[in-house]
Amino acid sequence: MVGSYANGGAAAARASGEKLDELRRLLGKADGDPLRVVGVGAGAWGSVFCALLQDAYGRHRDRVQVRVWRRAGRAVDRADAERLFEVINSREDVLRRLIRRCAYLKYVEARLGDRTLHADEILRDGFCLNMLDTPLCPLKVVTNLQEAVWDADIVVNGLPSTETREVFGEIGRYWKERITQPLIISLAKGIEASLDPVPRIITPTQMISNATGLPLENILYLGGPNIASEIYNKEYANARICGADKWRKPLANFLRQPHFIVWDNSDLITHEVMGGLKNVYAIGADLSDRTGMVAALTNESATSKSVYFSLCTSEMIYITHLLAREPEKLAGPLLADTYVTLLKGRNAWYGQKLAKGELSLEMGDSIKGKGTIQGVSAVNAFYELLSQGSLCVMHPETKKPVAPVELCPILKTLYKILIKRELATDSILQAIRDESMYDPRERIEMAQRQSLFRPSLLGLPKGDAKA
Repeated sequence: MVGSYANGGAAAARASGEKLDELRRLLGKADGDPLRVVGVGAGAWGSVFCALLQDAYGRHRDRVQVRVWRRAGRAVDRADAERLFEVINSREDVLRRLIRRCAYLKYVEARLGDRTLHADEILRDGFCLNMLDTPLCPLKVVTNLQEAVWDADIVVNGLPSTETREVFGEIGRYWKERITQPLIISLAKGIEASLDPVPRIITPTQMISNATGLPLENILYLGGPNIASEIYNKEYANARICGADKWRKPLANFLRQPHFIVWDNSDLITHEVMGGLKNVYAIGADLSDRTGMVAALTNESATSKSVYFSLCTSEMIYITHLLAREPEKLAGPLLADTYVTLLKGRNAWYGQKLAKGELSLEMGDSIKGKGTIQGVSAVNAFYELLSQGSLCVMHPETKKPVAPVELCPILKTLYKILIKRELATDSILQAIRDESMYDPRERIEMAQRQSLFRPSLLGLPKGDAKA
């Protein structure tokens, strides 16, 4: 039995070494020059992504180096220190690891209130502040951004979309003298709206390209129906890496693991936008028995949640017809990502907390222990875009031109709750119980009958046939 485990470990090492060497060859890496992978941002998914790479390739220290950048100075409060201590002592493997590294005592002192821990410090020991219950492998953490990225070959964007432009603007200044162009893998799910000169969506990969001057072919998006902690605990998952032909297949092969299947797709921008769209509707409700605005307001009524799901999916399908020439190709990935977000995502959790009064809008959209709630900014962006008169569509009943948002009552209500703050959270129930609302099937049929596709929303020319 011992021999079979040893043989299995040796085979895994050979396989990971071959995948690593193939990517190194494509990037032109010389012997003795390690492939440098840097994660920028240390939220749950960004930290897990880098930890997966460290677990898979860390044994090849002479050929690859995985590091994570996060800002210094974020203190771990007493409650989190106590929780962390409980987690450590509940896991014998983690406890032994910390004792071997002479790192256990500081967690004892923090538990007693005799010491303050910091987020970058605990991340080095394998603890993400947004995911304390899921210990990771130890990570190399750098708090100086220039030091982290100046010679990186691959940069993983683990930042919220709302922070991507600013941080990569700083990175772009560090890269002005670079001769080689790095690759970027963006994990961010969110969008911004640009209204001048024409309404259009700006995605994180476009923000990165604009901020750094890198061509879009060097920037890829990875997304899928995933919960970070479950992926690290080796629950089966899949994702898509989207981008240029040259890089997406080699990177999909490099990232693929037995429990984490990575497919590839050429449609970068549309998949990114869909990742932002599902966050809009996740705030409103949840399909599990734990979270969601509608769930909290209806005492976990399965009927009310199903009504909400019917309405929000019809709005999402309608919006995809505005954004894609062949929207049916997006239905599966969009609904899968929406489903997992409704089950366990932070956006649905946020909606539930708002509805129960345990959080308030005045607290902002960056929440302790959860990170940034990207659905809030996505609600604002999609509403702004779809309320533009230049995008008018024909109303199915009045037969008059209206802005697309007029056919999205759930989006309108979420905007008035979260952005304008004109309505209370229970207004979402009024929206789904509106007797004048037409059958959501009609919205879908209308989208299928009319030619709704607006390539300009994605910054594409009118004749673009690839969207």
